[in-house]
Amino acid sequence: MNVEARLAELRALIHHHNHRYHVLDDPEIADVEYDALFDELLALEADHPELVTSDSPSQRVGGAPLDGFRAVSHERPMLSLEKCTTVEALEEWLKRCRNRLGDDVPIALACEPKIDGVAVALVYEDGVLTQAATRGDGTTGEDITANVRTIKAVPLRLAADGVPQRMEVRGEIYMPLAAFERFNDQARRNGTKALINPRNGAAGSLRQLDPKLTAQRPLTMFCYGLGWADGGWAPASHTEVMEALRGWGFRTNADARAFEGIEGVEAYLDDLLARRDTLGYDIDGVVIKVDALAQQETLGTVTRKPRWAIAFKYPAEEATTRLLDVEFQVGRTGAVTPVARLEPVFVGGVTVSNATLHNMDEITRLDVHIGDTVMVRRAGDVIPQVVKVVAGKRPRDARPVVLPDRCPVCGSEIVRAGDGAVARCSGGVLRCEAQRKEGLKHFASRLAMDIEGLGDKLLEQLVDAGAVTDPSDIYRLELDTLVALPRMGQKSGENVLAAIDHSRRTTLARFIYALGIREVGEATASNLAGHFGDLAPLMRADQEALEAVDDVGPVVARNIVDYFADPLHVEMIERLIQAGIVWDVAAPLEAGSRPLEGETWVLTGTLERLTRDQAKAHLTGLGAKVAGSVSKKTTQVVAGPGAGSKLEKAETLGVPVMDEAAFLDRLEGYGVSVD
Repeated sequence: MNVEARLAELRALIHHHNHRYHVLDDPEIADVEYDALFDELLALEADHPELVTSDSPSQRVGGAPLDGFRAVSHERPMLSLEKCTTVEALEEWLKRCRNRLGDDVPIALACEPKIDGVAVALVYEDGVLTQAATRGDGTTGEDITANVRTIKAVPLRLAADGVPQRMEVRGEIYMPLAAFERFNDQARRNGTKALINPRNGAAGSLRQLDPKLTAQRPLTMFCYGLGWADGGWAPASHTEVMEALRGWGFRTNADARAFEGIEGVEAYLDDLLARRDTLGYDIDGVVIKVDALAQQETLGTVTRKPRWAIAFKYPAEEATTRLLDVEFQVGRTGAVTPVARLEPVFVGGVTVSNATLHNMDEITRLDVHIGDTVMVRRAGDVIPQVVKVVAGKRPRDARPVVLPDRCPVCGSEIVRAGDGAVARCSGGVLRCEAQRKEGLKHFASRLAMDIEGLGDKLLEQLVDAGAVTDPSDIYRLELDTLVALPRMGQKSGENVLAAIDHSRRTTLARFIYALGIREVGEATASNLAGHFGDLAPLMRADQEALEAVDDVGPVVARNIVDYFADPLHVEMIERLIQAGIVWDVAAPLEAGSRPLEGETWVLTGTLERLTRDQAKAHLTGLGAKVAGSVSKKTTQVVAGPGAGSKLEKAETLGVPVMDEAAFLDRLEGYGVSVD
């Protein structure tokens, strides 16, 4: 047998045994026999590199490191799914499907676990994997072909008959829980960084620029559908598609089912939830699809979501553990927040040892005592929270949680205004180091003075070194001070100084927001800037004058008056102005003089010409309020690609919707330059 024939035979054998092992979980040969075949393949390819093919199993070990990820446009968008959390909402979705298809038309429903992983699109041409891409924004993803080739559950070549000439197969790449734990155990033994959770581990693995690193990660994949296919293949149902994919060598979920009625679906939801912890991989719900492809075509899509599919989301995961202690952290505005220190517990995909208790009122409501057994909830990526005390397990030596009299950082008195829930350190940003650090981070942040490169860790180092005590010190920093800090080189220091210098030219709205006045956010800062035109009249304004500003009530007005009444704040502002911070002074606007005064706008989806922050700034400058959700009071919605539930709600409520092009025309009509 010549070399080419033996290579073809070895590749076919190894593809076959990979499929038996990684897809069917039914190996036919021992590992030592498989290794012998693979070693022979590697040896022959090393002697004959001109005979190496892209679909060879040897390519799974990873090639040369990548310079970056190329953008990939999906031939058909990878749509997001409508979500529901109750059976009633699921039934309402099915009712909408029936209204479009006809009440007397039978509707079969295909169900499968919703894997908590990373969605990918795999393109095959003549049965060979040619491209793998992330979902991205649904329209454009990243080319991760080199990394996906390393995943043994992904076929490099489809040997079965009937494969379309070109097709896109979609699936979810994930990290099995057992493999995740083994990887982290080994990482801890080696002293290397452990993965946070299986989903982040999968996402991070796929975005490694060195495919060899991806190859070391325990990734696998379930296929969940077909994106498109060329070549005359015309399946009748999603179920038929999945059967074909299985026959062609793809790994599909054994828990996928199809039902003729909603009753079967509801029983399936309950059964899978009961088995959720035994599946061996993370799920966050169930995907339910209309099975017939002709019915899917009739139902179509709305905005960026198919009408023929829905994701049923399971409740947030909860776990019980013991409360070891309660510590108090101080934030930017002096708010003193109780933080639960917990006996570590695995919940919501991560090991949790800290959880928020919000404030003392919440502690009283829950009747939390140190030593209690508590229930912790973690929904998605939100901060874990203590949601319940298991009162029956309270130990005799449990201790009540007591708010300290003094700030744990600066020793200033802790006060609670009236019957307010929030306790605050009275030291202020210029006296309390915790508030100082958080205040400086806010001052330099993107939406405030936007000092690129002056990140949180660098600011903490500068405060600890005594180089920065208030924002004005930032503008007196010298290169020698910066390069003396750990991991700060000459070029990096020069870049930071250049960014600081660039920030001296700003807007009044940004400067007001950067000051960190309590409860003065971006929109309020913009309204104040537009109303007063310059800082001096704002600083002189009394309570009544401030309450005349749109979106400024008595509490916010009092916070502003108190801020400018503090001599330390006034002195700091004078130092900032002396340091060269400037903005354009505008004539004060009278109420009602801005064209969008009193209107509420909502931005959703991806804008291509403007960033979300720029669009928001233009709108607030014209007098509009920019809200985060759509309601009957919404004046206008601007929807870009990827718009989801907000757009759908606007259409339901009859709220006017415009795309970015129309939005830009409107801005230019008001004399706003968007170039």
